[in-house]
Amino acid sequence: MTEAEHGRVTIRTIADEAGVSVPTVSRVINGRSDVAPETRKRVEELLTERGYQRRRSTRAPSRNARLVDLVFNELDSPWAVEIIRGVEDAAHSAGVGTVVSAVHRRRASTEQWLDNLRTRASDGVILVVSQLSSPILEQLRHLRVPMVVLDPSGGPTMDAPAIGATNWAGGLAATEHLIELGHRRIGFIHGPKQVLCSRARFDGYRAALEAGGIEFDPALVYDGDFYHQSGFDAAKELLGLDDAPTAIFASSDQMAFGAYEAIRQRGLRIPEHVSVVGFDDLPESRWTSPPLTTVRQPLSEMGALAARTVLDMAAGNDVETPRVELATEMVVRESTARPGR
Repeated sequence: MTEAEHGRVTIRTIADEAGVSVPTVSRVINGRSDVAPETRKRVEELLTERGYQRRRSTRAPSRNARLVDLVFNELDSPWAVEIIRGVEDAAHSAGVGTVVSAVHRRRASTEQWLDNLRTRASDGVILVVSQLSSPILEQLRHLRVPMVVLDPSGGPTMDAPAIGATNWAGGLAATEHLIELGHRRIGFIHGPKQVLCSRARFDGYRAALEAGGIEFDPALVYDGDFYHQSGFDAAKELLGLDDAPTAIFASSDQMAFGAYEAIRQRGLRIPEHVSVVGFDDLPESRWTSPPLTTVRQPLSEMGALAARTVLDMAAGNDVETPRVELATEMVVRESTARPGR
């Protein structure tokens, strides 16, 4: 008996032999046009050679809808909304739906998402996660689903194309802006140290100090986690120093918002007593009082590029550049001024 008679020839069998993803084989079988000609030819030859039997059903097909999976550690951050907006805009333009998931850094949540991914035959996966365990990554590779890693939380360790921003240049520009205003005591609120973009922003801060002839003072650096409370706590400590900084660079807007409250509680004013710079340019940055000077990270554009990249991969096209960084931009508003104004 042939493999077909035993029922052992499946889409996965063909995908493994062709070295493509299951969704790619599915698109060839369904006659879709979004597959590279060489890939289509290779898959069709294998389908014929292996005697694959196309299933017939009286029901309307339920898996022809194109989908992209967008996966976060958490969904409780405003920048996640900006990334989702960019991914959905690009996916919608390509006639593709978006499935948004949060794995909450828990193995059970990740396993559940993987089970769902196997069921729906996603066209591709965009990961906005700081890290995944080796077994989870191995399962993703076995599924042969195209995968793109997106900063700000992603790193280069997942053996997949990455979309990021010029975080080092942004950290440099923010600190240079404060130095140009005349600040010499510049506090820095660090993001999570295990995250690539946090380290890059800090390195930019240090590079600007060195270029400006200002000695780095580790007493002016406090750790945070990108969220409001850590920005509040760090700013409170900085303002309590005997030689307190005249400016604070928080490496996320949310931490800058927390710093605003710490400054207010101390009876100080922004920027008269303390200048503040953030990073991200979230929509609410322009509505704070005073409006926040910040580094714009093109989150929506990063999401759109990630979606286009993963869809190109799903169509069988090669990715020419393994990592792309979109430019950050300094946005000067009213939270920065010369010291002692």
